[in-house]
Amino acid sequence: MGNKVQSTGSAPSVVLAMFFIGMMFFILGFVTWLNGALIPFLKIVCDLNNFQALWVTFAFYIAYTIMALPSAAVLSRTGYKKGMALGLGVMAVGALLFIPAAKSSQYGLFLLALFTLATGMTLMQTAINPYIVCIGSRESAAMRISIMGLFNKGAGIVVPLVFSALMLSGIDQFSDSALAAMDAAGRAAARAELGSRLIFPYLAMAGGLLVFMVIILFSSLPELALEDEEAKADAAGGRGVLQFPQLILGALALFAYVGVEVIAGDTIGLYGRNLGVQNFAVLTSYTMGFMVLGYLLGVVAIPKFLSQKGALVLSAVSGLLFSLGVINGSPSDSSVSQLLLAWLGVPTVPNTVMFLALLGFANALVWPAIWPLALEGLGKYTAAGSALLIMAIAGGALLPMVYGSLSDASNSQQAYWIMLPCYGLILYYALHGHTLRSWGGSSKALKQA
Repeated sequence: MGNKVQSTGSAPSVVLAMFFIGMMFFILGFVTWLNGALIPFLKIVCDLNNFQALWVTFAFYIAYTIMALPSAAVLSRTGYKKGMALGLGVMAVGALLFIPAAKSSQYGLFLLALFTLATGMTLMQTAINPYIVCIGSRESAAMRISIMGLFNKGAGIVVPLVFSALMLSGIDQFSDSALAAMDAAGRAAARAELGSRLIFPYLAMAGGLLVFMVIILFSSLPELALEDEEAKADAAGGRGVLQFPQLILGALALFAYVGVEVIAGDTIGLYGRNLGVQNFAVLTSYTMGFMVLGYLLGVVAIPKFLSQKGALVLSAVSGLLFSLGVINGSPSDSSVSQLLLAWLGVPTVPNTVMFLALLGFANALVWPAIWPLALEGLGKYTAAGSALLIMAIAGGALLPMVYGSLSDASNSQQAYWIMLPCYGLILYYALHGHTLRSWGGSSKALKQA
């Protein structure tokens, strides 16, 4: 499978790997966080309610669960490098499917395109996350993933702004009141015109993905070797990945985390639109901006000042506090954003929207902290363990749907209570779950615990 590096590679190979993986994290962030702007856009184009609009997140994130194990099987045959390139090619096919979807305004085609995009991303995620964990020392893995998060969430800041500039000019003519004033033919024509704006951006995206696929294939990106840890994994027994409680509980914690991350990033636009916030289409950028601050904290503090466990505890506790702020805060007062953002010249938003954005900071270090804790000692089971963790991304498919149903049935603000038990589960994993090494309850003292 080409040139291989051990799990503690040389400095030049680590830097090279981080450069290419960083570019792929940027691509993943670009496509993922486009959903936050795409949901209210498709709500207009396809005439949807909140629950229906959040099928975008379901179609996108459920692909991770369905395709994770097939992705691990593909990686076992192709190796990590070719698997990354193949993932980029599948993503390009998904981007091209947006063209017939935009021309027809058929919501089902949009969902198929999103599922295909996410299938390619699943293959990439299954490869690049264990790669970045194992390419250097385990104690600094969360720091490396935090650097990757800067690429990922940096794209998340840029995408809504670009989408808003390219796609949402004259959006006032597509408001609920403006559409209601038209006859049926006028509404259909207006929605078709709005949908057609998606064609060029996704065509350009497909071209860019194919170019980068070729770059990866012909790059000198080293292959990853995990043979040095096989003996440790074999010593644990013969039940495959199910023998590792730190992995199984880590997957449950990731399920909860991805659910709240998607709720914070992808429903903020819908929630802001419900409150009449004028810049609702760019609110995902607020959440991503705070995530970038969280990743910067991880880069600076881990492992020198903050252990991976400590980062997870901090994330869970702040997530609980900010969630309570969303649920109990004022949807009309904007004092919190005036305090935090006014000096930057950033438009202020209601307090509840601001607390929802601040969840980006709380969420930032969860993914970087859980991966190395969950994969410790898996050895040859690393690819399968990675696939299981990727399957946990289903939280981003299911929990936002629960939020959407609660929001339509009752109150869009109070429906955010669904996040509280999620952060409680993450806190349990941080304090105890990650230390377990057998289902009998024994734990292992970790260097970073």
